[in-house]
Amino acid sequence: MTDYTIEHKKSFTLTAYGFSIRSNFQDMPALQKEKAEFWGGLKADGRFDKLKDAAKDDREWSVNEVYQGKPWNYFAVEAGKSVVDATRIIEFPESEYIVVAGNGERDVLFDQLTYLAFGEVLSQITDYAYIGGPNATYRKDNGDGTFYGEFWVPVVKR
Repeated sequence: MTDYTIEHKKSFTLTAYGFSIRSNFQDMPALQKEKAEFWGGLKADGRFDKLKDAAKDDREWSVNEVYQGKPWNYFAVEAGKSVVDATRIIEFPESEYIVVAGNGERDVLFDQLTYLAFGEVLSQITDYAYIGGPNATYRKDNGDGTFYGEFWVPVVKR
């Protein structure tokens, strides 16, 4: 099984641009294509840079959540100033979180860590359960062409 830790995290807030996912979660190529098109659009229209300019640090976040009955994906930052046209301000609860960490290529790290957390860790552990709500992955540049990332998913002890 993939290595993971259980860590207590204080509540935190991310500011995000997002879109409602249309693809089936079982169709990974379609889901990745949909996310890539959205994220490419953020870069093309300047919203990516707008969020990065508002960020408190260099972490880039990908957030998944069900909002108003639909699955959403967001590009987010922990903002130090307001971004008036942001899609959502996402509140994460103070909780225990399963943390799956790793290094990889920028464009695939989010999906790799998400798959490891949901496809391996959460499907095999018996002492903790996902509580629902948003889950998130961040990445930051290692300075050598690779990125370090962590996937955080809130859980409760069974």
